[in-house]
Amino acid sequence: MNSVPRLSIGLPVYNGENFLAESFEALLGQTFEDFELIISDNASTDDTANICRRYAKQDSRIRYIRQPHNIGLSPNHQFVAKQARGEFFKVASHDDLYARDLVKRCIDVLDNHPEAVLAHCWEARIDANGDLVKGLQYSVNVQAPRASDRFRSMLMDGWDDYTYGVIRTKVLMQTHLWGSHHLADRTINTELSLYGPFQLIPDWLYFRREHSGRTSEHPERAAPYTVRTRSAGLDPRRADRLRHPAVRLYAEYVWGYIAAIRRAPLSSTERQQCYRHLTRWLGWRFLPVVLRIFEAGALHDTEHVLATVPDVDVDSVVAGTNWKNASD
Repeated sequence: MNSVPRLSIGLPVYNGENFLAESFEALLGQTFEDFELIISDNASTDDTANICRRYAKQDSRIRYIRQPHNIGLSPNHQFVAKQARGEFFKVASHDDLYARDLVKRCIDVLDNHPEAVLAHCWEARIDANGDLVKGLQYSVNVQAPRASDRFRSMLMDGWDDYTYGVIRTKVLMQTHLWGSHHLADRTINTELSLYGPFQLIPDWLYFRREHSGRTSEHPERAAPYTVRTRSAGLDPRRADRLRHPAVRLYAEYVWGYIAAIRRAPLSSTERQQCYRHLTRWLGWRFLPVVLRIFEAGALHDTEHVLATVPDVDVDSVVAGTNWKNASD
């Protein structure tokens, strides 16, 4: 294995003892082995540190770093990205599962499509027991050759989650990385699309877990699901209403798109077309946003969910079926 791995996997975690070992087994059992796993422990108060240290002793690909205090979810994501040495970068979560071939297939696609900046697969949701509950339907035209077409589709055609795809590290580091304003995950994914098309693998290889404990790390998912609770879940400083009023959280969201267009290596024609799409989108979204600001209304999930549960055996495609014994 090379001294500098091709892939860096960043795993920010806070109090993840319930599912952390299972996630480690799935990641370390990838058929693509030339990677480093960077773990940033956000000053966990449970058994997370002991689990991380135990796995770090067993596998030299793991770099375990413990933050002296809780810096927030978004800053922790930024931290692991800035530690990356690999040509490619992928965010991982302590409670999700990954098919053995996920990383290999993503990197193969990127190798075969040098114009692409990100590769991902179909995403399915699992419960606390690892059983499938739903699949997400992808509708955004992220493979369009023109940046302005990808940008328009990202704004207008719904929301497809590419947060956990494999990204070219050099491209990622040219972006603003992950913010903590309203819908910051959308702005980073949309910004990445301005640098090149995405490739979507039509197979169920990523399994995101939904469970009650997820709200302890992501309080924005607890009721009420508002702009403030969501932003405070990404960075605790956002809970301060005086320094971070709702208007600012929305304004930073819009500015995120403007700044992304300004930063991206676009022709003047493409840049102007992106601004036109953004102006149309702002006109479409203006009234709902104003009403939400003044009424402090709850947010709603905009994911496109399949009518049927995906036909895939999670246990057969994910490494580490004996993870419980491994973590004892």
